[in-house]
Amino acid sequence: MDKLNVRTLSTSEELEHYTEVVRSYSGVKLPKRYVANSKVVGFFLHEKLVAGYMLVTKPEFRSLMFIPDEVKSSHDFFKNDKFEMMEVNGLWVGSSVRNPKHRMQIWTKLVLDIFFCRKKYLLLMSNSKNKVVQSMHSYLKPTELYEGAPMLMAGDATHEKVRITFANRWQCLLNLPRFWSDMKSRERRLSALFKQRLLART
Repeated sequence: MDKLNVRTLSTSEELEHYTEVVRSYSGVKLPKRYVANSKVVGFFLHEKLVAGYMLVTKPEFRSLMFIPDEVKSSHDFFKNDKFEMMEVNGLWVGSSVRNPKHRMQIWTKLVLDIFFCRKKYLLLMSNSKNKVVQSMHSYLKPTELYEGAPMLMAGDATHEKVRITFANRWQCLLNLPRFWSDMKSRERRLSALFKQRLLART
């Protein structure tokens, strides 16, 4: 199995490249300052960037900016201290990452990074049409804060419809075995399919 390498991206060239990959994957170009103030983690196969995520550990959080004021004023969650929160953004896994073990490596790294940030709440935002990212988020069993058209600032661009949820750091850790179990099942199915194809050729 090819080795999946991981590293934190820090140079301006690396961050610009990551921003462009996220834009091509999601249709949204994240602001330079926002990306620079994040911890950006990239995964590489044969020196090619194939997956990654961004961790934002202090305000202002992009996901909260897009929630209408009337929702914020009516939900108890927004009474919490923002410095008890963190955000995951720019999450993507390229189509070349097919091996379940590689997916387990990516997800385990993400969950452990979230846990050891020691923030009480984790904010998640996704395009409501992106079922792949929403499926990944579902492993954390998050609570929905808002789904609908984003409240946009002048000149801002994002998805037509967003889904914003939150979870706590313990939810992330305790639900990790569920992801492992699903990936193990997928690995067994792929192995069985590979054996069937080998038999068919003989």
